[in-house]
Amino acid sequence: MSHSFTQDDNTALFRKAWTLYDAISEKNYMFHREIYGHVSGVLQQRHSQGAYHLLDLGCGNARFMAPCLQSAPPASYDGVDLSASALDQARTYLNGIANTALHHKDMLQAVEDTDSAFDVIFTGFAVHHLDAAGKQRLFSACAERLAPGGQFIMIDVVREDGQSREQYLDGYLNFMRTQWTEVHPEHLEEACTHVAAYDFPETLADLTQMAKQAALSEPQIIGQYQQHYILRFTA
Repeated sequence: MSHSFTQDDNTALFRKAWTLYDAISEKNYMFHREIYGHVSGVLQQRHSQGAYHLLDLGCGNARFMAPCLQSAPPASYDGVDLSASALDQARTYLNGIANTALHHKDMLQAVEDTDSAFDVIFTGFAVHHLDAAGKQRLFSACAERLAPGGQFIMIDVVREDGQSREQYLDGYLNFMRTQWTEVHPEHLEEACTHVAAYDFPETLADLTQMAKQAALSEPQIIGQYQQHYILRFTA
């Protein structure tokens, strides 16, 4: 069964879902604070090695990325997102950080279309919305755009080995309904409906195979918080 959806579907989805997602991330239900603590450490380490260029796919409003950039300023930062309202907010969060550019575009299209090379390509909680073929295209495009030794840093939800999508969804929706206690019930059900319809996470083995096919390294697990992983793939 195909789980793909069109560019127009993608655009409508992210425009509608952005405000709700931002509110949920602010409550830290998906461990954004802990996760971006790791991201900050990774970027500081890369910054200590010299100037670096960063591409952020699905950057949203950059609320959590901006402090990371402040502590490890890149030579250039390019953020890509489908939500125009999120990008408007990102301009505020990124104010004062030099050499930033924001692009209102589909992330897969953006990385496939660019001719630039990047030392770090980052994506946070976005890849699981792609179908398997789209994920493979993303890995391959990132591998082509990374400078030698460059890093593809991916934050995302991951299924356990042997776990079906249906089993994953049962567990994650239960996690949402029992732990996201400060979300208004109507908004919670909206979020659950979104997850059930549009979340297609892979297993770590699947992601490893996709990386291998794209000539990237096996993933290094930088951090894990329940189903939420921080993975690094190296060119």
